Amino acid sequence: MDQLNGLRLSDLGYLAPELTLVISAVILSLLDLFMPAALKRTILGWLTVLAVAISAYFVIQRLGTDQPISLLNESYRIDDFGNLMKLVFLGGTGLIVFMSLGTLKEDDVQHQGEFYYLFLPAVLGAMIMASSGDLITLFVGLETLSITSYIMVGIKKRNVLANEAGFKYLALGAVSSAIILYGMSFLYGMTGTTRLLEIRTALEGSLDSFGPLVYMSFFLLLAGFGFKIAAAPFHSWAPDVYQGAATPVTAFLAVVSKGAAFAIVFRVFTTVYYGVGTESSKAPIGHDGFLAMAAVAAAAMILGNTMALRQTDLKRLMAYSGIANAGYLLVPVASGFSLVHYTTFQEMLFYLIAYLFMNVGAFALIMILEHSTGETGLKALAGLYYRAPWTAAAMVLIILSLAGIPVTGGFFGKIFIMLGAMENHQFWLAAVMILTSVVSFYYYFGMIRQMFMRYDEEAKDVKPTLPLTITLWVCAAAGLLMGFFPHVILEGIQNIFSLGTDLFGQP
Repeated sequence: MDQLNGLRLSDLGYLAPELTLVISAVILSLLDLFMPAALKRTILGWLTVLAVAISAYFVIQRLGTDQPISLLNESYRIDDFGNLMKLVFLGGTGLIVFMSLGTLKEDDVQHQGEFYYLFLPAVLGAMIMASSGDLITLFVGLETLSITSYIMVGIKKRNVLANEAGFKYLALGAVSSAIILYGMSFLYGMTGTTRLLEIRTALEGSLDSFGPLVYMSFFLLLAGFGFKIAAAPFHSWAPDVYQGAATPVTAFLAVVSKGAAFAIVFRVFTTVYYGVGTESSKAPIGHDGFLAMAAVAAAAMILGNTMALRQTDLKRLMAYSGIANAGYLLVPVASGFSLVHYTTFQEMLFYLIAYLFMNVGAFALIMILEHSTGETGLKALAGLYYRAPWTAAAMVLIILSLAGIPVTGGFFGKIFIMLGAMENHQFWLAAVMILTSVVSFYYYFGMIRQMFMRYDEEAKDVKPTLPLTITLWVCAAAGLLMGFFPHVILEGIQNIFSLGTDLFGQP
């Protein structure tokens, strides 16, 4: 049988990373039925990490391809844009599953086997989103990720906060998906196609006829994806969901789910809308739409950092920090490209990698505190240096990167984005980045103050598990190395990624 629904059997090799996750999820779900409960906490977790590592190996094999490979009638693209984003998703998922080994409690998460292998279809959805070249494929990946995430958020069935978080995430997530689908319907109605490259070509020839509808589609998609990345004013779900979900799930939402949304935001808005109608007086969507996106980025930076100032729970604080970082990551997309500056994707990806290590490391510390003391409040950090000095030292490195202090990955990530915005004459957006980053110093260094200058005599001993300790130090070291050798990562991305080939299909 040479073909299967338009896909040749010989083409299945290109889908090896995705097929690895699908097959692994099926096998692990079957093992879960027969495996003793005592073994699920470790074996299924390690097998999940192994499946993620194998999938990442297959992705690495496809890096640096000269020409993108189109499958399923050009609806699925194997290109370096998608491959680089997939490595971020798989790396984040692997670290999150690894650090959760040995920390789950039976009275907190009843279905421990499902807890682990549900990460596989979730990251699969993220990978599908990164490689989508068609609106239908994009939506399938989005819902695969979203539906699995809804289940993972509510998996702590006996926890009231988890139930509330799961319901809120499901309700608002369904609304945002409907908004995205509505925006896609306008694009299809105007162009008669669902392929991204064909949509762009069709829009350029029909702006005079469909100008208002083009704007409508842009703003609907911006609102829908704004929810997925938790950017203001579409952020209201994030603090409650972050606080109520199990901490590894919160880390997944903060890193992988957000990263997947940014992957598709970059691909869709850059491929379909960027530069369209710039010379037209009736529908300059390439200017007006991206100005609105810049306003959303500024709102996210301002609101996220100011609201974080008043937080007393570490998971809620990280939620507002994530909102602010969503604004930073939106800046390269909103700034666009120019003849003097065309490394927008490199800047976004560099900061996304730094953001991955910063956040996974921070949530690793939260899990250490939660596992040892049962608390996630800011006061749980009190005297951490005296209780666990090496843990506190690693967290200081992570906080310095979060705050953007030299010489760390977070510092150079923000610098590259800010300089890119200035080269594209977005000076006001760069100014907002600088001012809000200064505001963030207060609550980030408040965490350090708790660790070194506060002491609680009744505080419980901190006894991190080995996976949590390894994850914490890996993230701290990675953030430091990114600060000392940023050029290595940027040059590597630049040598692999090609704007014209990977996004616009031009050799």
